[in-house]
Amino acid sequence: MNLTNKKALAAKVLNVGKNRIYFADANIQEIKEAITRRDIVDLFEAGAIKIRPVSGRLKVVKRTSRRRTGKVKKKVNVEKREYIIMTRKLRKYSRFLLKTGEIDKDKHNKIRRMIRAKKFKSKRHLNETYGELE
Repeated sequence: MNLTNKKALAAKVLNVGKNRIYFADANIQEIKEAITRRDIVDLFEAGAIKIRPVSGRLKVVKRTSRRRTGKVKKKVNVEKREYIIMTRKLRKYSRFLLKTGEIDKDKHNKIRRMIRAKKFKSKRHLNETYGELE
């Protein structure tokens, strides 16, 4: 009394999964004789073939993002980054002035100390000021 083919046909016709289809024990003889899709629909309407309700989770709940080691982002120290960029630029420029002979070694050292003390806002500011240094 293997009714797996009938169950598969009923699942296809009624548009549900095979595991949700079950047959009423009283009408098993009629279900065996059913061949066409129309027979299956008639048996369903008569109550010989029944559909189980959906079980399990009905709503898909989206997982929230978890803050763990891979997700923690450090706060970038913007002021330090700006200081580094400006310092490197000014030191390179003061080295260029030393090489071209526009300033001597003592003036170069003085400029480097002033760069470290954040006396210059930009390369233009250094250029305007270095002529006044003594």
